[in-house]
Amino acid sequence: MQYVTMAIFGLVIGLLARFFYPGAQHMGWIATILLGVGGSFVGGIIGGLINKPTDGQLVHPAGWIMSIVGALVLIFVFHSVLHLV
Repeated sequence: MQYVTMAIFGLVIGLLARFFYPGAQHMGWIATILLGVGGSFVGGIIGGLINKPTDGQLVHPAGWIMSIVGALVLIFVFHSVLHLV
């Protein structure tokens, strides 16, 4: 059940990030879910750099806002790499 919850959370975060990023984002449902889950991970890393995680944690848990920020960073990096190729 944890994976279903993670997929739903990833889908919502991915959809919000695609909504806030300017321009059309052409990706399917699975790519949107992966974007949201990856954005949560990147948001946790960014949050860990801003505020040190408690002892015993490797990364800082990302909330909704940091997850969306992380997903926006992933979209930006993805488009930057595509334009270089």
